[in-house]
Amino acid sequence: MSHSQLLRGVYVIVVTPFDEGGNIDEESLRSVVDFCIEAGSHGLVTPANASEFYALADAERRRIGQIVVEQANGRIPIVLTATGVSANTAVEFVQAAQDDGADALMAMPPPIRAPAAMEGVFDYYRAISKAAQVPVIVQNSTFVGKPMSPDFLARLVDELDGIHYIKEESDPCTHVASRITELVQNKEKLHGIFGGQAGRHLMNELARGVCGTMPACDVPDAHAAIWNAWESGDHAEARRLYNRLLPLLNMESLYPLQLYKEVLRRRGVIRNAKVRNAFQTPMDKIDQKELDAIMDEIEGMLTIGEWSVERVE
Repeated sequence: MSHSQLLRGVYVIVVTPFDEGGNIDEESLRSVVDFCIEAGSHGLVTPANASEFYALADAERRRIGQIVVEQANGRIPIVLTATGVSANTAVEFVQAAQDDGADALMAMPPPIRAPAAMEGVFDYYRAISKAAQVPVIVQNSTFVGKPMSPDFLARLVDELDGIHYIKEESDPCTHVASRITELVQNKEKLHGIFGGQAGRHLMNELARGVCGTMPACDVPDAHAAIWNAWESGDHAEARRLYNRLLPLLNMESLYPLQLYKEVLRRRGVIRNAKVRNAFQTPMDKIDQKELDAIMDEIEGMLTIGEWSVERVE
């Protein structure tokens, strides 16, 4: 990918598969990459929140990025993350990601930042921007506490050379996206805003002109179908497909990591649904039965592989 090429479309967040011992399952990770590309993803992002990046050692984060870049082999753009606890650590992630072939970078503020320390956050992004030789996406999320304001995000875009994109998933993400677009002075420098929150608000975001969406990677074919319908001008079809997918997106909000992986396991992409997050709520038999019913409803949107039904009576 040329670094001047604009990022646009469905950029799915690649999960991190683990084996029964809790180690990275590299074979399954390569399978996820191939699956996402075959399913029509326009780009891949890793390791991010849905990748359990916070449960990975630094060496594991880098290894995952290397595998994804290698397996994608230039077929679609790869965004690697650089979120760190300080500017120094973030810059190390930036340099490693670029050495490993990232087409773009994405970073949240330091996860343990003080809510009021916004000048420190600005300095953090300035360090990332200075070190970056590829476009930077600023991720605005409640995952790290109080989100950044639209005014602050617009300032990042206007004042820091390397920052060209925002991934907006604070509340209300739709209004914030519109406000950022209004506030940015250098309109040409803002190449786009990506929607987040697993694609739950995609139709509202599309109406506001987002450049893409970053959902999880369990049903990339379904997300791509919605995006492609909208891009073709068939907005009614896009909404029809979106409405079919909503029950799954709602269920993902209850059991995000385990559900992503359970769907991928049932689709034959990874070997098991193990997560490292100790606070993840396990899915019970009623959840599994509901998942079967939901997947039956969207079966026609799944264009590759097969769905392994595990009926629970």
